[in-house]
Amino acid sequence: MPVAEISALKDTVREAIDGQRAGLVALSHAIHDSPETAFEEERACAWTAGALAEGGFTVTGGVAGMATAFSAEIGSGPLVVAVCAEYDALPGVGHACGHNIIAASAVGAGLGLARVADQLGITVRVLGTPAEEGGGGKVTMLEAGVFEDVHAAMMIHPWPDDRLEGTCLAVSHFDVTFGGKSAHASAAPWEGVNAGDAMAIAQVAIGLLRQQFRPGDQVHGIVTDGGQAANIIPDSVTGRFMCRSTSLAGLAVLEPRVMACFEAGALATGSSLAVESLAPVYSHMESDLGLLSLYRSNAESLGRTFGLDDSDAPRPTFSTDMANVSLAVPTIHPLVAIDAAGSVNHQPAFAAACITPSADTAVRDGALAMAWTVIDAAQPGPQRDRLLAR
Repeated sequence: MPVAEISALKDTVREAIDGQRAGLVALSHAIHDSPETAFEEERACAWTAGALAEGGFTVTGGVAGMATAFSAEIGSGPLVVAVCAEYDALPGVGHACGHNIIAASAVGAGLGLARVADQLGITVRVLGTPAEEGGGGKVTMLEAGVFEDVHAAMMIHPWPDDRLEGTCLAVSHFDVTFGGKSAHASAAPWEGVNAGDAMAIAQVAIGLLRQQFRPGDQVHGIVTDGGQAANIIPDSVTGRFMCRSTSLAGLAVLEPRVMACFEAGALATGSSLAVESLAPVYSHMESDLGLLSLYRSNAESLGRTFGLDDSDAPRPTFSTDMANVSLAVPTIHPLVAIDAAGSVNHQPAFAAACITPSADTAVRDGALAMAWTVIDAAQPGPQRDRLLAR
């Protein structure tokens, strides 16, 4: 397609997104003001899907057996592009990871591409993906075949800096419960089996094990139930933990070593041990470099810069269920800067930054950069052929 025609398509998309800008910002703010945690995103799901339905998309709710997941589709071309919308909040701190921005930018990209889908020969699919923060909604959708016919997938994620990609670590989420025997902590402590001591021993063991961690291995955890009173030997103590590694293979090595620490706590105190997996395992990510190059060019045309990437600054580390999608479908997950006033993701101050003017600009820029990337990828030639051949 001649350059002038591509430029005209991009202008059409920009006009469509800018025409919806007030509504996209309102959607972002509404989701932010009504934070809902994993699998409970009823309002956010309804609002996001509703905005797409009003834009002419055919919306199917409850996909992959999840009430707060949806698929919205428009166009009938052979090249199927999925834009992922996240909208779950974090417990306690609300939208401190900016999923309100992610959802609104996905809607914006979808509405913009809807105007040119037939000309590009593409099918646009916006997916409402619940429970990224520890529930693995995308993994469930992947296993249910939602991505089976998708040729490219993408989303943006707010961050303090513009980055093309982060280092996505493979991660498992699980609860650990030690069972003991209660007793009066002063009158007859010898009658008890202290589940709290079992947890303390396990945590100390993990702390010591960190000296032997391979680069990139991480363990995080909190005690969610530590007992009822100081003068009662606790008969049940529960903690929530995450193991991370640079790859699924690394995670398979790390997890047994960490589990041995919990087993040591149980053995030393005579407690029982129960481990409950909370979500599918998240994988490491493999970004599609072809799509990422197109995204960079389009983001730079909007004034975004990637000096940190060019200077080989360390990539930020995090985990996401979008990584699992990347192992099955050509995928990108770039980071879009907002003015976070020195804060970082998962802090209350970052949540406050996610409805500022810079956050609203990120909604628009993220939508445009993704939509323009799709336009470039859909052009006849090696890039389109490569995606269709997957």
